[in-house]
Amino acid sequence: MLDTTGIATVDTTRHRDVPVVVVTGEVDSTSVAPVRVHLFDQLDRRPPGVVLDLSGVVFMGSTALQLLVESAARAEHVGTALVVVAQHRAVLLPMRITELDRVMAVHATVDQAVTAVLSR
Repeated sequence: MLDTTGIATVDTTRHRDVPVVVVTGEVDSTSVAPVRVHLFDQLDRRPPGVVLDLSGVVFMGSTALQLLVESAARAEHVGTALVVVAQHRAVLLPMRITELDRVMAVHATVDQAVTAVLSR
């Protein structure tokens, strides 16, 4: 199911049978809700892992960072690996500054992230 908020788009796909939540655009307080819904829906299904593809995100507000913290906690609670795909400074820099890149695995491509999930 594809959700659009005007500044962000979120969809859930599968890659090698691993759920991938694909987010594009700007993620801030006005657009974070559908991302949360898609991501938590996948985590609550308790697959071995979920990939959060942020490679198309051009801006992350503080609410997006808070969502990553909440998602990491939820993934740990349900016993599911949460792996992030990020390639751009707009995502990598805030994750580095807040040290979220130490809490969750970050990969450059969906294929690398899925491989990490499947080899877990």
